[in-house]
Amino acid sequence: MQFKYKEESLEATPSACNEARPGEIAKAVLMPGDPLRAKFVAEHYLKNPTCFNEVRGMLGYTGEYKGKRLSVMGHGMGVPSIGLYTYELYHMYDVDSIIRIGSAGGIGENVHVRDVVIALGASTNSHFADQYGFPGQLAPTASFSLLKDAVAEAERLGVRADVGQVFTADQFYNDNTAAGEAYRKFGILAVEMETAGLYWTAQRAGKQALSILTISDHIFTGEALSAQERQDSFHEMMEIALETAWRSLD
Repeated sequence: MQFKYKEESLEATPSACNEARPGEIAKAVLMPGDPLRAKFVAEHYLKNPTCFNEVRGMLGYTGEYKGKRLSVMGHGMGVPSIGLYTYELYHMYDVDSIIRIGSAGGIGENVHVRDVVIALGASTNSHFADQYGFPGQLAPTASFSLLKDAVAEAERLGVRADVGQVFTADQFYNDNTAAGEAYRKFGILAVEMETAGLYWTAQRAGKQALSILTISDHIFTGEALSAQERQDSFHEMMEIALETAWRSLD
């Protein structure tokens, strides 16, 4: 597939990290961590996709899905990265809904590789929310309307989907080897690195957000998907996200 690329500079855009002009990004955006996965979604699921961003290699595309405009863009790794890109999408590009599509490490006893996890909320060791001066601990939670539609879509597709808490970690390599056991005691389903940042940013902006994850490996059992199995499982997650985003545009 041949994409249409822009030749304009950043001078006329509201962001130093996104060269999209106002109006070039849809109201609903899917966001994988890997920008090449954003390209994959655009190539395989969107009609007539146009690349709106290449700055720092964080690829973004807008196309059509079932007759509605939909965008997909990478968000990078970690809370600071997803916090930056989603803040700009919500505040500078008037995006209403963002759905993260990513991988996660399994924690829960009943969670297995290939499962889809829909994050109801995210416990975390991130201090990202300190900036808000909230008088207490601000719980990062999903938007119910997106969550409801995602669960219904998973059931329609016959995809196993676990709904519950995930843990958003600030580090990939954790020096605390007992952390996983502690997470499991509190019913954490999976560990990843971005969901809390997305949910906090959406809550502060008064917008919608959801995180849909595929279990690519399990911290306790050592199970891990092969490259082909990851591709098949991510396909299921992407379909749930696409349909959920599409419904949000009604």
